[in-house]
Amino acid sequence: MTRSAVALLSCLGLAVAACSQETPPAPTSPIEAPTTQTVAAVGYACESGKVVTATYPDTETARVSYDGRDYVLTSAVSASGARYAGQGLEWWTASRNGQESGTLSRLAANDQTGGTIIERCSRPVPALAPTPEAPCVGANLRLSVEGGDAGMGNRVTVLAVQNTGAQTCSLTGYPTLTLADAGDRTLNAVKAVQEPGNYFAQGAAPTPVSLAPRSKAYFDLAWNVVPHEAEGEKTCPEAKILRLTAPGDTVAVSLPLTLTPCGKQVRVGPFRPVADASARPAPAA
Repeated sequence: MTRSAVALLSCLGLAVAACSQETPPAPTSPIEAPTTQTVAAVGYACESGKVVTATYPDTETARVSYDGRDYVLTSAVSASGARYAGQGLEWWTASRNGQESGTLSRLAANDQTGGTIIERCSRPVPALAPTPEAPCVGANLRLSVEGGDAGMGNRVTVLAVQNTGAQTCSLTGYPTLTLADAGDRTLNAVKAVQEPGNYFAQGAAPTPVSLAPRSKAYFDLAWNVVPHEAEGEKTCPEAKILRLTAPGDTVAVSLPLTLTPCGKQVRVGPFRPVADASARPAPAA
């Protein structure tokens, strides 16, 4: 036997021995990670102590990074959860009880599922931020009188704003109020002054009030009925109509309401969620 033939047989023997080792095949076609990523990466902690990092640039693609390599997988059919496959790998995620699990596996023959599992990983599912409620608008509001009080020349009326729309909305701050006479002419001489807080909590900042359909928010309207003679006021204007515009809106809601505000002003409290009489503003001096 020639030396070249011996060498050839030796090489063939080494190749057969290498093929007989039962080691899982390496993932195919790794690609380098990009220098920048346009979507946020999501990290999954694995049982081995390693981390699988995945980005989802669109609904059909998962870019999976593991053990220093980066793979691009595409969406595949799954009975549940989200499954991505390609380049010899499979990445399968599912969410349950506040956790998102992810399983990284090697694809079986013919790119079928059920291959060797490489890692079992998981991460907490982030809580969804609450969807901001839209501001209430005049087209979906109704005004009504809910109560009132009088004494020492002062008057207080508790007014309700009801959400007549089909969606929950919110009111924050103060209503914009104008008064009109019996002829629906605006009483421009009477100003609505914002009065923060109430009798028990002077200066408290307004807080958002959430209005489900058919529910109500409340605010107070206060005024004085004694003419300010020292300022030359002999009689006070008579209002017959109250108009309200919600914060950020331009459509006014009207309510028939008779009052005679002296001193050229009325005082308006912030929206609140309850009609409790203890939340009324302090009487005018």
